[in-house]
Amino acid sequence: MSRDEADRALARLREERERIGAALLELEAHQGYQLLDGASLDGETRRVQSEVRAGVASLWALFDVYGRALDAAESLRARHAKPGQAQLNELTWLIAGPSVELPAEEVPLHRRTLLSVPSGERLTLRAVVERMTPMYEAAAQAIAALDAVWSALLSRLAEVEAERRAAEELLESLGGIEPELDRLRDDLETVAVVVRADPMALARDGRADTARLDEIRAGLAEVRRGLEEAERLRDGFADRIRGVAAVLERLRGTEAEARRVRDEALAKIAKPTLPELPEASAALADRLAAVGRPVRGHGWNDVSTRIFDLEKTANQALERAREAVGVISGLLDRREELRGRLEGYRVKAARLGHAEDAELAGMYERARELLWTSPCDLRKATVTLSGYQQAINARVKGADR
Repeated sequence: MSRDEADRALARLREERERIGAALLELEAHQGYQLLDGASLDGETRRVQSEVRAGVASLWALFDVYGRALDAAESLRARHAKPGQAQLNELTWLIAGPSVELPAEEVPLHRRTLLSVPSGERLTLRAVVERMTPMYEAAAQAIAALDAVWSALLSRLAEVEAERRAAEELLESLGGIEPELDRLRDDLETVAVVVRADPMALARDGRADTARLDEIRAGLAEVRRGLEEAERLRDGFADRIRGVAAVLERLRGTEAEARRVRDEALAKIAKPTLPELPEASAALADRLAAVGRPVRGHGWNDVSTRIFDLEKTANQALERAREAVGVISGLLDRREELRGRLEGYRVKAARLGHAEDAELAGMYERARELLWTSPCDLRKATVTLSGYQQAINARVKGADR
């Protein structure tokens, strides 16, 4: 090399050294590397940690010997403002020749021989960079892949733990116990250990598998909603109790009405098919009396569950009682309907000029006797009324012919 060529080469190499050093520092500053550095890991993640650490250590070792060789070239050039041929030959060797001697441990195993290992391997500055490049890319890819998985898992874990803390704070304010929260807390602790110690065990096709965390979060959200309902119950406890009491009052009235119409139906309808009488108000009143402030070992979440069940049961009982009243009243209404129809047919017969028709009069009297006799045989009265209607219609058709 001429002096100018040597100076240009040294300037290029100095810039290259700065870029390599900056890249290695940036690699170590990466979040993924920071997560690996100093962490106590297990399983697949520990293997990745070991490989990355070894790769980064080798990179720094190669960079160190690269820098020493370049320092030697720069020092030689600095000592000779006008280097002679001997100095230019030495500069050429330092810049372009195999001036970098690798430590024995940095020589790849497949390049070693029985005699060459102690003395190491000699490379040019360019060859050192070429060897460092794939090592850097492998380390960067491993760190990026780990960071993507670990960051996603840690982010989701933080969300789930926030959900757990919200549920725990609610439970603490409400008192009592929540077995489902205990179970989910245990599950979360188990998964958290894996997330922090071996996140790569939860990697699927290079991506974080958050399914288990998502399942736990959904369970915790359901528990939290139940506890929030318990909190609302505590804050509006008196109103909820009054609401249930009002439903039970209506239930008692409806059950009494069912008994009344049942007795009336038994008296006025022959052999009626009646639904079973509802008798739930007394038992539900006892349950309401038992619902109160949390008892020892239980909290407002337990009260919330009991109040909710009581409200649901009371409303269902009221609906069944109303249905029973409707069914029984329908039988009485049927008798009144038949009475109205009978009178309507009688008026129709008179209007058509059959008021003195003895046969029709007899059929009318038989139907009337059935409908105004208690208990009334609804089936027989319906058949008789139908016959009376058909007889009237037959006379109308005869007159038309």
